Order: sequence, then structure tokens, then C-alpha cells
Amino acid sequence: MNNKFITSIVLVFIIFFQVEIFANTNTILPKSNEERYAELAKNIEIFTSLYRELNSYYVDDLDPNVVMKSAIDGMLENLDPYTNYIPAADIDEYEFQTTGKYGGIGATIGEKDGHVFIRQPYEGSPAQKTGLLSGDTIIEVDGKSAINKNTEDIRQILLGQPNTLVTIKIKRAITNEELTFKFNREEISIGNVPYYGMLKGDVGYIRLDQFTEDASLNVANALKDLKASNTLKGIVLDLRNNPGGLLQEAIGLCNVFIDKGLEVVETKGKVQDVNKKYLTTSKAVDTETPLVILINEGSASASEIVSGVIQDYDRGLVIGQRTFGKGLVQIPRPLPYKSRLKVTAYKYYIPSGRCIQAIDYSNRNEDGEAPVIADSLRKVFYTKIGRPVKDGAGIEPDMKLEEEIFAPISISLFTKDLFFEYANIYKNAHPTLDSNKVFSLSDDEYNQFVQFISTKEYDYTTKTENMLNELIETAKNESYYSGISEALDVLNSNMKHDKNQDVIKHKTQIKALLESEIASRYQYQKGKIKVDLKYDKEVLEAIEILNNSSEYLKILTVAK
Repeated sequence: MNNKFITSIVLVFIIFFQVEIFANTNTILPKSNEERYAELAKNIEIFTSLYRELNSYYVDDLDPNVVMKSAIDGMLENLDPYTNYIPAADIDEYEFQTTGKYGGIGATIGEKDGHVFIRQPYEGSPAQKTGLLSGDTIIEVDGKSAINKNTEDIRQILLGQPNTLVTIKIKRAITNEELTFKFNREEISIGNVPYYGMLKGDVGYIRLDQFTEDASLNVANALKDLKASNTLKGIVLDLRNNPGGLLQEAIGLCNVFIDKGLEVVETKGKVQDVNKKYLTTSKAVDTETPLVILINEGSASASEIVSGVIQDYDRGLVIGQRTFGKGLVQIPRPLPYKSRLKVTAYKYYIPSGRCIQAIDYSNRNEDGEAPVIADSLRKVFYTKIGRPVKDGAGIEPDMKLEEEIFAPISISLFTKDLFFEYANIYKNAHPTLDSNKVFSLSDDEYNQFVQFISTKEYDYTTKTENMLNELIETAKNESYYSGISEALDVLNSNMKHDKNQDVIKHKTQIKALLESEIASRYQYQKGKIKVDLKYDKEVLEAIEILNNSSEYLKILTVAK
């Protein structure tokens, strides 16, 4: 690439960049801004000159795409992690995050021992309708070997425009039968409401996984359906591990539970065009039925807007664990050559006046780390009826619950894919199940799983064993070990975990995880969620509080 061509491209970029800056400024710039943009122009000139000299004299040829991507990433690195450059090649992935739609076969894939396999087809997807099953090892795609390819390699091949043909050769789990499937890709839409239904005690349950397009409409329709067929004593809206998404969908979801004309969120940024108050615009679906919103540390952004708004208006109870704390909102800005900038343009403030951003990216320390906002700097705000709430650290639940801790044996069995492997064996032995019942294993069937894992390689270290190992190391470092070594050895021997005992001790948890995996073979994500709900302690707590109206109202009316 010759220098004149490179310089021309860079100059076009500079002109475009400066025009964009001034086009977004509707008034004459103050002198301070004029000086700032003069500095900006100077530094851009230095940057282009530096690139021209590198391109001319560097000993090896430079790839402009790689060099520029590195420069852009370096420029954005000191900002917040949500301001990102999206090259044209990644636009489809970006669009999927907002729409929940992509072109492909409709299945999640995994990788093990140099082989990529089907982990779970989506219900109703071309993969599922064609007959691909969980556990199928992918041997070839369109006549090309898939052996020793990773999941990203295979994913890129499986993605494609709807109505384009794909041929997949697989080896079936358990039977080792080799089969070839030929079918068209389709537009895959990942549902943002994977399940809704009735729980014990006449309580309705709705799970929302992401705030993609039509999320608020889908929740509204789910609630209307539940109300049409049942007399609801309460509603559980599950926003756990929901990372957020579209601001408009968060506003729309609030409007499902609070009425028209109420403020939901105010956005504040340095560009006046984005400073705006957003109000609900429609009649609510339900403003009276007792409501519980489930949250955890994986609930972020739009999930925090919804749970915070419900809390600020005292419309329902928020229970679980404190949320992530993302009070920053991004907007997409177009860049040349179909690329895009996702830039943090403003902070949002919910009705009480608080911003729940937990990390201060504008005041990094000497190591470049952004600090968490100190408790001493958090301000107190008040809900509609006067309950105190704080800013600066996500949404704190009205009723805090301890998150379930998985036993080391459960984690080991999961990471070794032994639940997954046994579910394939079970499905092969039991082709059909009663779809009207929530799946459950008998004690005999659980013992068969215990027998299965007794022949498998897996291990783990308990928290107690880790603490003892640390004690031994400390004793050695401080020269106490020789005097207490025998006692420590006896203690170490007595504390060694016993797998046979652990599968009995943690039977309920292991059984729940196994049932969930097996249920997904028959009813896909819905079957899995149904089993999970049966054991979910936080959901059970929500049911209990919704069926205890006096306690529900007490929490809503008493200051925290």
C-alpha cells in the first residue's frame, strides 16, 4: 500500500472526525473547547505522521488492519469497558446482542478432546427439527473435516445467511452411529422469555433472560396469559443473571407494572441531545398483584433499571443479592466502512434520583485500576413512601438471600461433563418421557448414576482441605511444622474427602443438577427450567413471602 494512499485515507478520517465533532455541537464552542479541539487536531496529525513513518521504515511489512485495531484498542483501554470499537466483521455479533437473532442452525456447541459436539439444539430450530441431538460429535461440515477444530472455527462455518444449505456429518453418542444431515440454515431467534408458568400457592413465574427486542411485550403477554387462566396471589419476575440490553425495553417492562405518565429513568451526558427523562406511555398490565423481582450479582444495566424502579415506587419487593452496578448507557455511532463505535454517552438516574454505577472509571489509580465507589461516598435517597436507598453500588435487595454455594464434588462433576454424558445415556435408554410431569429421578436411578461416576476420573479439593494446606505451608514458613507435623498429618488424613460419602452428603444438589440436564434432552430449556424451579431456594422464598401478605407489606412499608 503506497504512502500517498494511506495519507489520503487518514486525512479523510481526520476531516470526517472533526466534522462529526462540530456537527454534534449546536452552539459556538467556548474557548476551553476550542483549545481542547486544537489539541485533538494536533495529536491526530502526530498520529498520522507516526503511522506514515512506521509504514515507510519499519523493517517488516505492517498490516494496516492489525496496527489500527491495536491503536484503537489502546485509545479505548483507559475508558470504561463498555466503550468498544466494532469492526465490520463483528457487526453481526453486535446485532445479535440487541436483537437475539442470527442466521445459523440453532444449537450451542462444545469442545472436548479435539472434537466439537452439539451441546444443545434450540427447540424448534433447524438443528432440532432435522434430528441433531445433544452429544452428537461433528465430524464434517460441508465435506470438510471438523476434527481438531475448536468451537469458534466450527461456529463460523455453521453461521450463515438463512436459506443457505449446510451438510453436517456426525457421530452419535452412545451408539457411535455415523449420520449425515443436510438442511437449510434459518433465522434463529433466541427467546428472551424462555419460560413462564404457575408455581405453588397460585404464584405466577416469568423468567426474562435478556432485554432484546420485544422483551417488554413478551413479558406483558406472558403475564396476561397467566392472569387469564389463574387467580394470581403473586408474581415472580426472575432477572437473575440478566445482563441487560435495550433501554427502551427496560422502560417498557417497567410500564407493565407501573402506570402511564410515571418517570422511569433520566439520562445525563455532556451532549444535550441525550439528556432526557423517559416516562411510561401506556396503561399498565398489572399495578396491584404483589410482585417479587429476583436479582443477583449477574443482574446488570436494564435489569437494574427495572428492579430499581419497582423498588423506588414501592411497587414490589426486590429479593436476592446486590446487583452488578452498571449505571452507564451506551449508544451506537456509525463509523466508515460499516464499522461502529459503541460509546458510553450518559449515566442513568432512576426515580429516587440515584445512579447505581458502582465503579468510577474516571478516577483510575496509578496502576490503571478503576476504584469501587467507597461506602462513605454513597448518598442516601428515598423511595416513594420514604424507605431509604443508596446510590453507587447497584441495587441492594429489600430482602437479602444467601446465594446457593455448589459443593466441590458438584462443580467437578459439572466441569468434567459427567452430568452431560450420563444424560445422553439416560435418553438412549428412555426415548420418551411423560411431558405433563416435572422430571424426577428415583433413588434407584440416582444410584445408577453413582455407579456410573465411580468408573470416571474426576477429583476436587474441598474448602477445608485448602485451608489445611495453607496452614501446613504457613507452619513450614514459620518453622513450626516439625513440632506439629504428626498432628497435621493425622488431621489431613481425617479430613481427606471421600467421594462415596460426598455423593450421599450432597445428594440433593447433585440430583437436582442431573435431573436438570436429563430434562433438557426431552423438553430443552423449558424442561431444564422446570426442574431448576423445583429446587430453587430463592424462588421458594419468593413464594413464601408472596403468600404471607402481612410480611410482604411490612417489608414494603418499614424503613430498611
